[in-house]
Amino acid sequence: MSQAEAVRRTPRPLWSLGLLRNEIAMTFRRWRTLALLAVLAGVPVLVGIALKIETGDGGPGGGGGGEAGPAFISQVTHNGLFLVFTSLAVTLPFFLPMSVGVIAGDSLAGEAHGGTLRYLLVAPAGRTRLLLVKYATTLTFCLVGALVVALSALATGALLFPLGEVTLLSGTSVSFGEGLLRALAIAVAVALSLTGVAAVGLFVSALTTSGIAAMATTVGLLITVQILDTIPQLHAIQPYLFPHYWLSFADLLRDPVYWDQLQKNLGLQALYVLVFGSAAWARFTTRDITA
Repeated sequence: MSQAEAVRRTPRPLWSLGLLRNEIAMTFRRWRTLALLAVLAGVPVLVGIALKIETGDGGPGGGGGGEAGPAFISQVTHNGLFLVFTSLAVTLPFFLPMSVGVIAGDSLAGEAHGGTLRYLLVAPAGRTRLLLVKYATTLTFCLVGALVVALSALATGALLFPLGEVTLLSGTSVSFGEGLLRALAIAVAVALSLTGVAAVGLFVSALTTSGIAAMATTVGLLITVQILDTIPQLHAIQPYLFPHYWLSFADLLRDPVYWDQLQKNLGLQALYVLVFGSAAWARFTTRDITA
């Protein structure tokens, strides 16, 4: 047996930290990724400045309401930590999932368009392993994006508003330290809420060799599903749409925590990951790679 044949027959591990590290480093070095993170970091600053100007002019600083966004906004001027929750509620419907859609949509299609996908597979990476690494990188961006929003909001809130004990949505008060822990838990919950979008984007990326087309299709699907989730006549299908339970993270600010909606959200995201992840694997592993 020749040395080349021995290399080909040597079983390759399904997972490789080296390949994952290289993929994450390459993704976060791209100017597009840095620009997306800069936009995400800028949203809390704009929201904080707008609220500061409004309250400085004698405005009420936001009204109460049943939705997560208004409920958080009414508390920001009293405690800057609530700017974290407000910013996550503001960015979750569009800015965060759009950014994830761009990263996921370009993951495979961008490599094919740039002519590097075939060389990655020859490297050797293996199709299943490469697919897992691409998805893990997208999930890393989900977490980093949510944390960037949270940290930017925390810094802005500390500069513009007072900090102190946190009054939860249920009316009880907790220490600032526990409030920070809940803010971290909410950022993680928001990142987990984006796993379904990431799987959809990966599947779309496996269908085409055009990174721009994959990104545009993923973002277009996101906008379409968001619109469908707001039409009252479609209430029967809305619990099965991946954004339906996104704002359930607000239940982490109750004492005791309401887990029902959170569990439904995580279960729905897991279903999307299973279905679209399997579809992406089936397509990618049988696809004729020519570029």
